[in-house]
Amino acid sequence: MAGNITLTIIKPEAVAHAYTGDILRIISAAGFTIAALKLTRMSHAQAAGFYKVHLEKPFYRELVEFMASGPIVAAILQKENAVEEYRKLIGLTDPAKAPAGTIRQLFGETIRRNAVHGSDSDVNALKEAGYFFQVWERFDRDGNFLEPEEQVG
Repeated sequence: MAGNITLTIIKPEAVAHAYTGDILRIISAAGFTIAALKLTRMSHAQAAGFYKVHLEKPFYRELVEFMASGPIVAAILQKENAVEEYRKLIGLTDPAKAPAGTIRQLFGETIRRNAVHGSDSDVNALKEAGYFFQVWERFDRDGNFLEPEEQVG
């Protein structure tokens, strides 16, 4: 069964351009519940840890530097089949190739400066959510703690 949470990060360039509110409105309008939300800034070590899955890729160093370059907004989003639904909403990694109306097409600049991160699997969504949020920081639409079984579907 598909999971019910995904993690998004509004990246430094989108925060700097004041796109956060517009992006969150699109997310809410698409039926996602924001289960956790925070404005933060990753240290170089935190960004390196978060993106260690890409350690051997040529873009790793640049990605880490960029993600540590300014404030970000991290959020856990809740919806049935959250990862797949959010991946559709954000569009392709390259904003120039992303479908019209997707978050990356509307707010992205380049492949790396593409406005938002979205989890690529249910397993990674759970790991990534744990990177930014403790269990007591996650709430459902009614303000109740988001139970673990609600996160995995």
